[in-house]
Amino acid sequence: MTARAAIAYLGRLKGMPAGKAFKRADKLLEAHGLGKHKRKKIKTLSKGMAQKVQVLGAIAHEPDLIIFDEPFSGLDPVNQRVLEETIRAEAAAGRTILFSTHVMEHAERLCDRILLIAHGRNAFEGTVQEALALAPSVALLETDGDYDLAATLAAKGFNISFDGEEHGNKRWRARLENGHGSRQLLQACVEAGAPLSLFEPARASLHEAFVALVGDKAQPNAGE
Repeated sequence: MTARAAIAYLGRLKGMPAGKAFKRADKLLEAHGLGKHKRKKIKTLSKGMAQKVQVLGAIAHEPDLIIFDEPFSGLDPVNQRVLEETIRAEAAAGRTILFSTHVMEHAERLCDRILLIAHGRNAFEGTVQEALALAPSVALLETDGDYDLAATLAAKGFNISFDGEEHGNKRWRARLENGHGSRQLLQACVEAGAPLSLFEPARASLHEAFVALVGDKAQPNAGE
């Protein structure tokens, strides 16, 4: 089937008249950058394009409840943003949206409430803000040259992970836990003579909240 025909077909299955279904398909495809591909067969489209057609087919009849399973899979960053805008628009129209994802950034940006599952078990249920409140605070740091901040401060009990390089400097992300706050971390860096070029306390992410809430429960044999 073509992208246009598939979306219209799914709309007609939900009671839309044929003419309205095809107009709706054309409008959705055009709005999501697939207007020139609407008469191409789905099997000839890229994975990302085909994924978008599936999503558009799910909302063609303007349902009150929309369920997506990994809707961002196969989409590049630009199309992920387009899909996020679509989800926000559907929510703003008063529709309820339920979706699964392994990418915490999407859940953090889009969800009012979340359910975190570890090995088939409910690890947390509540609002995003409630989940973030349970995560340890973090700090972002940057050091000049090849200095290994994680190794230097590990002996003092700090949990620091390498976060990439930028302009020849190393970036680090520190989890402030076990009684350690941003002041203690900064003092430890100064005492160690760390060549800091950035020190910035930051809000924890939902990814870090998930790790804090789930921990070893995410491993298949944990708790068995």
